[in-house]
Amino acid sequence: MTFDKTDRNQVKRSPQRGHYDRETIYRVLDAGFLCHVGFVVDEQPFVIPTLYGRENDNVYLHGSTASRMVKNLVTGVPVCLTVTHVDGLVLARSAYHHSMNYRSVVLFGTAVEAMDDEKDRGLFVISEQVLKGRWDESRLPNEKELKATTVLRMTIESASAKIRTGPPNDEEEDYALPIWAGVIPLRQSYGKPEADPKLSDGIELPKSVANLSGVTE
Repeated sequence: MTFDKTDRNQVKRSPQRGHYDRETIYRVLDAGFLCHVGFVVDEQPFVIPTLYGRENDNVYLHGSTASRMVKNLVTGVPVCLTVTHVDGLVLARSAYHHSMNYRSVVLFGTAVEAMDDEKDRGLFVISEQVLKGRWDESRLPNEKELKATTVLRMTIESASAKIRTGPPNDEEEDYALPIWAGVIPLRQSYGKPEADPKLSDGIELPKSVANLSGVTE
C-alpha cells in the first residue's frame, strides 16, 4: 500500500530518494519517538517538538490541555508532522557536496481529540514507542492527571519518506584531489542507567530498561 503522490507530499529535490509506501514510511516512524509538529495560527507558523506513538495509520500525540499546540490542533487545523534520523556525516572533497545520510518522513493530516478508552490507548501507544514495557511498570495516570492531559489522534492522510545512503557524490574532476572524503556514521546509543537519588534501597533495574541494547544493571 502506498500514499498517492500529490503536490503536498511529493519529494521535489532528489526525487529518486523519495518513498511513498507505507512499509518504508512506518519503518522510519517506528525507529523514533520524537517528532516535530508544524501548524499555523493567525498566519504565524509554529513547529513544536513532542513525543509520539504510531498504531496502524494513526499517530498519537499528547500534551497539557493548556498548551498552544493542543488548543489549536483540536480545532482541526492542517498538521505537518516530521521525523528525522541522522545516520552519518557525508564528507565530500568539495565543500559544496558535503551532506548527511538520513531517514526522514513528512506526514500530513488533521488531529482529533482521543476520548475515553482511546485516550488511555493513545497514552499507552506513546509510552510503548518511547520505551517498550515501561507502561506496565509504572503507576498509571490518575483522574487529575488525565484531566490535565489531552491526547490527539492524527490519521495520516498523506505522507512521504526521503532517505539518503552511501558515499559523497563529488564532481568527477575532484576525485583526484588529495582530500579525504567518506562517511562518519552516527548511531543512537543508551548509556548506563542513573538511578534517582531518592530511589529506595533494593529496587532492581526494571525489565524495560534492562532490555535496551547494551544496558546492564
